[in-house]
Amino acid sequence: MKSQATTITQTFFFPLDQLIKLVRTLGPGILTATAAIGGSHLVASTQAGAKFGWSLALLILLVNLFKYPFFRAGISYTLATGNTLQNGYARMGKGYIGLAFALNIFNAVVNTSALTLFSASLLGYFLPGQLSLPVLSLVVLAMSLLIVLAGHFAVLNSVSKIIMVLLAVSTVAAAVIAWNNGPVAPAGYVSPSPWTLASIGFLVVTMGWMPAPIDISCLTSLWLAKQQSEQDVTTQSALFDFNLGYVVTAALAVVFLALGVLILHGSGEKLETGGIGFSHQLVNMYAGTIGEWSHNLIALIAFFCIFGSTITVIDGYSRALAESLQLLRNKENYSERSFTYWVVLVAFVCMAILLFFKSALLVMLGFAMTMAFMTTPFFAWLNHHLIQTADMPDELRPGKALVALSYAGLIYLFGFMVLFVWWKWLM
Repeated sequence: MKSQATTITQTFFFPLDQLIKLVRTLGPGILTATAAIGGSHLVASTQAGAKFGWSLALLILLVNLFKYPFFRAGISYTLATGNTLQNGYARMGKGYIGLAFALNIFNAVVNTSALTLFSASLLGYFLPGQLSLPVLSLVVLAMSLLIVLAGHFAVLNSVSKIIMVLLAVSTVAAAVIAWNNGPVAPAGYVSPSPWTLASIGFLVVTMGWMPAPIDISCLTSLWLAKQQSEQDVTTQSALFDFNLGYVVTAALAVVFLALGVLILHGSGEKLETGGIGFSHQLVNMYAGTIGEWSHNLIALIAFFCIFGSTITVIDGYSRALAESLQLLRNKENYSERSFTYWVVLVAFVCMAILLFFKSALLVMLGFAMTMAFMTTPFFAWLNHHLIQTADMPDELRPGKALVALSYAGLIYLFGFMVLFVWWKWLM
């Protein structure tokens, strides 16, 4: 006979067995969301709200919308062919996989460096003493290498999903409390306009990692191929997983924007540029809204979220680079030894970059986001061309609406890139 608690649980909540089955099917889409909810949300969205109020809410939603077809391409192509996007590029020709390889090398070291520096600045919140950011970054990279090379990445994936849920819940809670408290901007405060030539650089930074660089689609494809080799994956479950992660990522971007609007916009408080100073300011923003008791909890959640993203990109980029190099050599599969070499090489180059940037966290993040935006149109075109030319079943081939959105996204991304190049170097 079922207990009363069990009956209530099954009546008012999702049946436990179905919930467990659903969670087990979640994979690459949630991992992509975990990687995305980092610098783009904690930094770019918050800054957008702090500087310009609600003015950039539509832009953030449009960026997520226009990038959707190119991220989905990684899921659709792998489901249709059983191959990764990297394999697809190679089948189009050596030039395509060569371009992807070159762009991934650049993005691997820049994006990993930015996330490592961010993780290090949050780690400094807990450790006693005044360790420098280069030392903290070395600690983060050492822990990342240990986890990835020891084969415990799958365990961290499970933990990072829980951490992402905790961060999402705490962010929404903070936004709701801040909304009830009302904005800090004084009555009659006039927001500066983001639609000026002087703001183009900031707009590009905001869009660079929003929701993530499109080259992450290559990593999503690799993760899906790995998931397919370990368990049965249906088209419906894979698309549900991807769409769920993508929608949650876009929604949280707006929530972080709201936090910037309600807590920082018009307050007169300037964002710190130093790594540890900015991290403390970010944690204080949450704790000041939720309650002082939440300081260490928020800092811990934020650290594990960014640290999980750091390990995710180290693992994913290293696998993508190892696979790309093998495909350039006309070989299908990469070895674990090759993967290990790339992990160590990426970590070594990242440390060299971090020694150059030292404590300039926002400068490093801004550079990473700008470069991500500059490479994004090319990955978007690669994914668009591959999906349009690949032999795919009708259920996975993009419909007219998605194709139209893809063309609109290409025009948007290349158009804005040309505008930025003109503003940055030619104006």
